[in-house]
Amino acid sequence: MLLLTALILGVAAWSDLATRMIPDRCSVALLVVGIAERLSLGPIAVATSLGSALLLGLVFLFLHARGMIGGGDVKLIIALAVGTAPLALWDLIFAIVMAGGVLSLLYFVLYRIAPRPALRPHAPLPVRVFIVETNRIARRGPLPYA
Repeated sequence: MLLLTALILGVAAWSDLATRMIPDRCSVALLVVGIAERLSLGPIAVATSLGSALLLGLVFLFLHARGMIGGGDVKLIIALAVGTAPLALWDLIFAIVMAGGVLSLLYFVLYRIAPRPALRPHAPLPVRVFIVETNRIARRGPLPYA
């Protein structure tokens, strides 16, 4: 389950980086995997995880309403929280905050040194994504938080 979760998160992160959109299928897949994982511990484990994910979702919806985080990120966090034990949610939040901090520092440094290369339409996809992201950093675009 952990490998599958990591794979789904990798797809979500790549999509967010490339398009600033997180496919709904990633959130749905995480939700299904999370429910299956918690169901292996019993129906009470599922119920407590759903309840704590709902509470966490309300907090992140508040942040989204204030423009502090994207809607796709909120869906992804809620779906990930469903597969997380309620007592481990603090670890999940800490990991999200730390990853966001590292990403922010990286983008801050890259903003100072990043060139603005011209887009090459026939370049391989990773090269095109790199060029678009470099230009996005140079103009202080939003972070791909997924």
